Amino acid sequence: MLLRIDSESESYFLYLCSGFINMIDMKTYIYFGLSSLIFVLLTASTFPHSTPKENAIQWVSLEEAQELTKSNPKKVFIDVYTTWCGYCKKMDRETFSNEEVINYVNENFYAIKLNAGSKETVSFNGKEYTEQELARAFRVSGYPTIVFVNEQFNEITPVPGFRKSKDFLEMLESFVKHK
Repeated sequence: MLLRIDSESESYFLYLCSGFINMIDMKTYIYFGLSSLIFVLLTASTFPHSTPKENAIQWVSLEEAQELTKSNPKKVFIDVYTTWCGYCKKMDRETFSNEEVINYVNENFYAIKLNAGSKETVSFNGKEYTEQELARAFRVSGYPTIVFVNEQFNEITPVPGFRKSKDFLEMLESFVKHK
């Protein structure tokens, strides 16, 4: 006996096969999708940026620092930076994230960030400046520069250049000892 396949039988056979293939594809897509989701959920908790940093330098605005020194006098340091400065970013990443630096700064200073490229207005000793103008008034000529200011906001000492954590901590300590 000869098996005869007509075009209608062939169409039905192809229809069944395509359904089976689509079912396999659907299972593959579901498996792949769930596997990817599980991977993302499990690994997301291990990335450092997914958990907030508990211990960090407590940055304040220039105006806040001037107000805070009235009731709780502390020396001030101003990190003068620009958004395009590679060493400024390196200082943020390495120096300002060091545990010893963080603790020492928070205990002994009011820390301020000043963007030397910004046109934002700030108030310093009763006068209005843009951040850019104030950086020039502080005699900043390169970045990063740390500007030390005493409790009365009248002694200003700019110190240019990137500092590693140990060197930066020694510089902070010497400024605190200097009365």
